[in-house]
Formats: sequence, C-alpha cells, structure tokens
Amino acid sequence: MKKTLALVLALVMVLGLVACGGSKPAATTPTAAPAAPAAAPAEQPAEQPAEEPAAEPAVCVAMVTDYGDITDQSFNQTTYEACKAYCEANGLKFSYYKPASDSDDDRVASIELAIDEGYNVIVMPGYAFAAAIAKTAPEYDDVTFIALDVSEYDLTTAGLDPLPANLYSAVYQEELCGYMAGYAAVKLGYTKLGYLGGMAVPAVVRYGYGFVQGADAAAAETGADVEIKYVYGNQFFGDADITAYMDTWYAAGTEVVFACGGGIYSSAAEAAAKVEGGKVIGVDVDQAATIDGLYGEGLTVTSAMKGLGATVNAMLAKVVAGTFEGGKVENLGLVSAVPEENFVQIAGSTQFGEGFTRADYEALVADMFAGNVTVSNDIESEPAVTAVTVDYQGNIK
Repeated sequence: MKKTLALVLALVMVLGLVACGGSKPAATTPTAAPAAPAAAPAEQPAEQPAEEPAAEPAVCVAMVTDYGDITDQSFNQTTYEACKAYCEANGLKFSYYKPASDSDDDRVASIELAIDEGYNVIVMPGYAFAAAIAKTAPEYDDVTFIALDVSEYDLTTAGLDPLPANLYSAVYQEELCGYMAGYAAVKLGYTKLGYLGGMAVPAVVRYGYGFVQGADAAAAETGADVEIKYVYGNQFFGDADITAYMDTWYAAGTEVVFACGGGIYSSAAEAAAKVEGGKVIGVDVDQAATIDGLYGEGLTVTSAMKGLGATVNAMLAKVVAGTFEGGKVENLGLVSAVPEENFVQIAGSTQFGEGFTRADYEALVADMFAGNVTVSNDIESEPAVTAVTVDYQGNIK
C-alpha cells in the first residue's frame, strides 16, 4: 500500500512540472517492482481508450530589455507594460530580463536564460538585438521570437538570411509621426525648433528627417521664418554634458526640442524647464505625464508615437490563437484615415490650439493616408527643404 501511494505521489509531482517554467524532475533510483500476484483466470483484454493528443505547451512570455530599463519612460517601459498587461489579462506567465551589459553576448545570455527557465515566447525591443537574434532564433526553433524595430537589413547584416519561421519583427514608419510633430509645432506658432536624437540609427534618423519635412511643409503654408537646430547625443540617455548643450540652445532662443532616443529626453526637459516658455516634444509613447510630472506642468507640446503596445498585443494574441506567422519583417504605419487606428500618430495629450486643432490633425492624417501628403523615408541624405533653415550640428559626443 505504501509503495502504491508513493508511486501515485511521484506521478502527481511529474505532472505538476509540465507547465512552462518548471524545473526538470530530479533523477531517482528505480525501486524493485512488486512481486507478481498469483495467476488469475484468463480474461479477454479490455479495450484500451484512445490516447489523448499531447497538450500544447503553455505560452510563457519573457521580455528582454534593450539599452535602458523598464523605467525609461520610452521603448523598454512601453514594451514591458504591454507584455505584462496582456499576460495578466490572459493568465500567461510573464517575466523580464535585463542583460548585464550592452553587449551581444549578454543579450544572448539573457535570451538563453529565459529559454532555460521555460519561456517560449521572447519579446525584444530595439535594433541592437539583431546579432543576438541571429545567434539564438535558428538554434531554438521551438521558441517564438518577437522583435520590435529590428529591420531586415539589421538581421541580414548580422548573418540571418533567410529569416527563420519562428521570428517576426515589426519596424515603423517613424518619418510619418515625426512629420506630424514638426507640422504641429510650426502650426502652433513655434519657429525656433530643435531636434535632439539619441544615436543616429535608422529609426532615430527617420524621426528627425520626418520632423524637418513636417516643419518645412507647415512653414511653407504659414509663411513663418522657421529655424531648426539638429544634433545627436550619440547615446540613449541624458547626462550633464547633453543638458549643458541643450542649455545653450534654449538660452539662444530655441522654443521647443523634439527629444528622440530613450532617456535622452531628460536633458532636453531639464534645460527647457529653466527658461520661460521652454517646451519639448516626446517620442515613442505619450510622454506628457512623465515629463510634465518631473519637470513642469505643460512642458510637453506633443509626442510622436508608434504602436509598440498595439504590436505586442496583436502578436501575442496570434501566438495564443496558434495563428502566428513568422519569417518576416513588417513595416507598420498608416492603416486608416482615423488617427487612433494607426501604428504611427501624435499623442492625444497634444496641446492643440487655434493654429492646429484636433480637426486639423484629423485632416492631416486623412491627407497622408490618401497619399495627398507624402513623406520621404530616405535616410541617406538630408531632406530637401524650401521654407526652413536647418543647422545640422553632428554629434555632441
């Protein structure tokens, strides 16, 4: 009786480890089988029920951070919050991992640690994951990889060609929401603009060049004399040196700076808060609550946003439904004339005014969707302008 009970308990323990994230059962020493009972009258063997098909493994989601942390008020935080909210709402196991350093080896180590701990869906924000994806996605072909802002060029340059069926990546048409932000700023009456990019990677350049094109179009319509200062901080976080650089801009008359690159917004916001009327434009997500809460009410004119959360929700839903399709990179932008239905837009917290109303924004998006307004995504050369003056200042560092 005790042996029978022990076997039952052991079986229960093994079954309890089937869900994702469980440890492998420890090895045990087999015990001798119980003696065979006395022979019984022969019986016809009972018909055995058909075996149940093996259950699909549970979906367990891990997010691995890029350069920053999940409190960067930008790319990492938005991705983390979207993953966490989706998993909580759908009863899925979720965790996040932060690499020990900004290196391919440490990104690979974090991905492999997540997989070793039972996670079978890995979400990664940022182009810097290209090499880590190239190393891990082919090796772990039973794991689903979802990347945000990792282009096909990034992946093939890292040696991943063709793209494996377990990988999906979304890139965004940042030039479109950058255009909206630049257009809105000039229409709202700002004529001394600045663009502070993080590192000059494709997404950041598209934001900036779109911003220049939008400001140029609005200046042409209004006849305003618009100047734009343009620089890269060469990093994705603010510091004393970049803040000092922004101080010189605002002191010289710059009214609003589009800060584009993770936590680098902090330097622009800190400098803007020191001068009367200083403003900033946020990026990736609606940063108004964060920036205004930290540096001063009403500091944020608008934010140029892309649908990171919407992408996470859509792709995790496909994984859960069994309809995930990988082996591709999708370029997401406008899918509707309705602003909120698009993967690129400006924030609902935009400080709309007489020069640029909510209705004006809706009309702009409708024209862009219809093809009446076009925006170049060429990042190899500076955009042609006719109505603004742009001072390209290179890198701060």
